[in-house]
Amino acid sequence: MDFFKAYEVIIIGGSYSGLSAAMTLGRSLRSVLIIDGEKPCNRQTPHAHNFLTQDGEKPNVIAQKAKEQVLNYDSVHFLGDFALKGKKTREGFEIITKSGKTFGARKLIVASGIKDLMPEIKGFSECWGITAIHCPYCHGYEFKSEKTAIMANGERAFHMASLVNNLTDELCILTQGTPDFDVKQLDKLKRYNISIIETPVKEIIHENGELQQVVLEDGTCLVLKAVYAALPFEQSSNIPMELGCSLTETGHLQVDMFQKTEVYGIYACGDNTSKMRSVAHAVATGNIAGSMVNHELIQEDF
Repeated sequence: MDFFKAYEVIIIGGSYSGLSAAMTLGRSLRSVLIIDGEKPCNRQTPHAHNFLTQDGEKPNVIAQKAKEQVLNYDSVHFLGDFALKGKKTREGFEIITKSGKTFGARKLIVASGIKDLMPEIKGFSECWGITAIHCPYCHGYEFKSEKTAIMANGERAFHMASLVNNLTDELCILTQGTPDFDVKQLDKLKRYNISIIETPVKEIIHENGELQQVVLEDGTCLVLKAVYAALPFEQSSNIPMELGCSLTETGHLQVDMFQKTEVYGIYACGDNTSKMRSVAHAVATGNIAGSMVNHELIQEDF
């Protein structure tokens, strides 16, 4: 490698949580490098909601404005690249990017998010973030009183049904196979007229991501406006695990209330640390991570 530069903090991921952490650190005059592949998980989502002052704004508009404001701090730098490998060093950590550059830092903040694993259903990925959605707090109001489905089973489906039932009376659950509910859950779903459909989904018919019909394997067509889906996921970056960070049972990075991982000097924030998946939560956890990293640096130096 013929390129090397050292910073106090490297942030892997430059979306909402990473930018929030960078702003906090920049205001404390810390030298920061944000490394970001510029492919946020919500890049198909047309509008962001439930975030004060920005309700209904396009996600990329919020992110671009945030990036411009963060980079007004002279000590913060942004690199459009992909953090490929990481290792511990005597001084802290070393990150190697896809383009072959190497950077060092005393502290590391992982804000790289998660990667949703799409089901093998024709049309689903094109609708993801538009009408195939994950969160009633982020998207539910826009589909209030509309014909809606939940594509999940068991406890996940039941929990989501309790949330979405408050938004619409026209609700069904697509279990994609044999239903997995206990007697009490079945009784409550019946009481609220929430039907259960176990025939698997074959295809989603849509127009530019706007759902029109859900086609089942037996040929049945359901006219729906939205489908909530609980998708499996994986971490977008393997670097924290390679450096010794642990995952929770749900697959998120294990952090404490200060966004600190089990590895000294590594913090994490945003979607990769919590089920609470929203712009507001990402910004909040990024702010905490940035503050705590600055605090740790002060404790080491002062």
